[in-house]
Amino acid sequence: MTAASSLRSVDRFVPVYALAWAGGAIAYTPFLTLLLPERIADAVGAESAVDWLSALAFCGAIAASVANIAFGYLSDLTGTRRGWIAGGMVISCLLLALFPLVDGFWPLIGLIVLWQFGLNMMLAPLAALAGDVVPDQRKGTLGGFLAFAPALGAASGALVTWPGLAGAEIRPGIVAVLVAVCVAPVLFSKLPAPVDPDLLADPQTHSRPKPPARMVVARMWLARLSLQVAEAALFAFLYLWFRAVDPSLGASSTAIVFGVVLAISAPIALGVGRWADRHDRPLAPLSISAVVSAVGLGLMAAAQGTLPAIAAYGLFGVASSVFLALHSAQTLRILPRPARRGRDLGLFNLTNTTPSLIMPALALAMVPTFGFPGLFAILAGLAALAAVLVPRRTG
Repeated sequence: MTAASSLRSVDRFVPVYALAWAGGAIAYTPFLTLLLPERIADAVGAESAVDWLSALAFCGAIAASVANIAFGYLSDLTGTRRGWIAGGMVISCLLLALFPLVDGFWPLIGLIVLWQFGLNMMLAPLAALAGDVVPDQRKGTLGGFLAFAPALGAASGALVTWPGLAGAEIRPGIVAVLVAVCVAPVLFSKLPAPVDPDLLADPQTHSRPKPPARMVVARMWLARLSLQVAEAALFAFLYLWFRAVDPSLGASSTAIVFGVVLAISAPIALGVGRWADRHDRPLAPLSISAVVSAVGLGLMAAAQGTLPAIAAYGLFGVASSVFLALHSAQTLRILPRPARRGRDLGLFNLTNTTPSLIMPALALAMVPTFGFPGLFAILAGLAALAAVLVPRRTG
């Protein structure tokens, strides 16, 4: 196979892969943000629902962290990804469909933990699969396509909760069907040639990463963690902040702003990712988008009035979405051990779960004393730190 035909094969595969990645977002976004809170609030009331959701989120984050590392590593050891992806898809979809039948706090804890294991059995090998077959020349394009996943996840939530479409007991089943439809094509598509077949076949050839690579990996990990803390805080407190700025802004208006920002960010990320590929500047967009995110958070801290607040959040939301999508793809470029790609990506996944544990303490320390401006000022500093931490070279 010539280099040109190999790249054409990759170009055909990347949209199929991105659809599967969107299936992962569809699996958890409507369930965790809409279906689970709605079910618990109806069952125990709004006040008790906060305690229940906090406990479920904590247990789910721990389970997701452990499962992502474990199943990524198992897919490394077995030398296959798609069998694990298929198994995880089936398990997580079945548990989603069973969700309406489960009652009580401890049964829900058990369901969430098992569901997180099934979900990450699917997601961890799926993340590693991209590193196996997408070469560096297409990493930026891959990151751009990945930016569509959050938007489709949010759209799926709007779809399944559309008034009159389906009752509450049917909605998790609809989500499960959507997930299967999105993920199934990647299980049957012809894969491009492996990027590094020799290294994958002989793990001992990469038993020790070079020292420079370790520093690059550490800086990429810390950069994502810094920005993810800000992203997690806005995900949790955006509605409350908008209400503080303008009490007339309700949940519907907040959801519309959130969805529009995600929709705008996806094509921008794709364009920026393709630019990075063409000019061989894989990490430059990360630094720039982190700086823009910091500026957006600074403007949010100073915002007075509805339109300035929405515009400032839009700037942050688009820039941070571009950063996170492109960072996910470029991380595949700098991992030092192809034979342990699944395990190492699981360690990177801690940057997605750890902020959920950090963010509540940070908000409680800042908001009661300094208000949201004080919190956003700290988050702006973290975003600026992410820009500094992003390496100038891939190592």
